[in-house]
Amino acid sequence: MEAVLAIAIGILVASGVWLLLRPRTFQVIIGLALLSYGVNLFIFAMGRPRTGAVPLLEKSGVVDPSLYADPVPQALVLTAIVISFATTALFLVVMIALRGLTGTDHVDGKEPDR
Repeated sequence: MEAVLAIAIGILVASGVWLLLRPRTFQVIIGLALLSYGVNLFIFAMGRPRTGAVPLLEKSGVVDPSLYADPVPQALVLTAIVISFATTALFLVVMIALRGLTGTDHVDGKEPDR
């Protein structure tokens, strides 16, 4: 399962970086979204996702931390998802406004000469 997770993170990040280098603004926005999904998945994976493990410690003498899930990466990913959604919505609004002003969706505002 770790190999599948690593491959998924690699594909998301590689696709996001490739789309970031494209000349169209919509492709850049989708690339940013894919890159943020890859980073979120990486952060979540670093928090040791465990099935059936509670994120709370009980009040006892010695605690084995390997029996519990770390809630901090889960909280970070949840916050990052909300921020990513808001940022993507803002980028889409700016893209639509620039498309109306310039008449093109090229990142530098003009079509390349062919």
